[in-house]
Amino acid sequence: MAEFDYAQVHPELRRTARFLPKTFGLHRGLTLPRSVLALAARTGRLRDTEVIRVNGQVSVRVHRPAADVAPGPALLWIHGGGTVTGSAAQDDRFCRKLVNFTDAAVVAVEHRLAPEHPYPAPVEDCYAALDWLVGQPWVDPARIAVGGASAGGGLAAAVAQRARDRGEVDLALQLLVYPMLDDRTPDEAEPRVLWTARDNRLAWRWYLAGADPAEAVPARREDLSGLPPAWIGVGALDLFYDESRRYGERLQDAGVETHLEIVAGAFHVFDQLVPNASVSQRFFAAQVRALRAALGDKH
Repeated sequence: MAEFDYAQVHPELRRTARFLPKTFGLHRGLTLPRSVLALAARTGRLRDTEVIRVNGQVSVRVHRPAADVAPGPALLWIHGGGTVTGSAAQDDRFCRKLVNFTDAAVVAVEHRLAPEHPYPAPVEDCYAALDWLVGQPWVDPARIAVGGASAGGGLAAAVAQRARDRGEVDLALQLLVYPMLDDRTPDEAEPRVLWTARDNRLAWRWYLAGADPAEAVPARREDLSGLPPAWIGVGALDLFYDESRRYGERLQDAGVETHLEIVAGAFHVFDQLVPNASVSQRFFAAQVRALRAALGDKH
């Protein structure tokens, strides 16, 4: 395999990139990746976060504005981890930051993971959390968004598709942060930082577990018309760059208002790993602008 070319990485991210693994290592099993993200959840967990059980399988971590004016806007947030690792607590600080910058409540869903619970369990868990959120008295049902990062972005896209299909929730925005959208991972020798084609193929195999990709994979959905407006952000060095761009262009072709935020020289989850870099802060600011515009008072 060719050596990774660090010269292509954004200067603010280059130093960190040199210390990052070139694979998530799913081919060696789930024990280590799950342990790493469990540690991230323990260190990032905010103790004052309210945890509410939605049903027997699903709980949510609720972050609400200090000056809460009900009913107000809300975002359902779905964590990353390839659908096979991760937990809602790993994003506590990010969710709280979103609350502070948008004045919207952010509710992070704890969903079941593959391969123990393959499709449709994770996406139906997320949809159950959305259905719960719509019914809360402190939420304005006309100002609800769904979002997520990496696998969470893919699940957010799937939840938006289900909401359209079922006609139960009229979402204001789908916020897809370097989303995992397509199981048709290309065979490539190009080295990556963190998440590789090999990781992606394994994660999709465990998630799908024989399910029909035409039904289960967001990028395989033929009809994208009638979906909520979308914000899609991804780094140009991310494995998900091509599929994110294609999905955004297909949404636009289907008449869906869509903004594509492409970050030159950025790898997967760059903003989480180097949050203080100006390129990461601009990426976050773009998400804030999209949420504030979509979740503004509609009355």
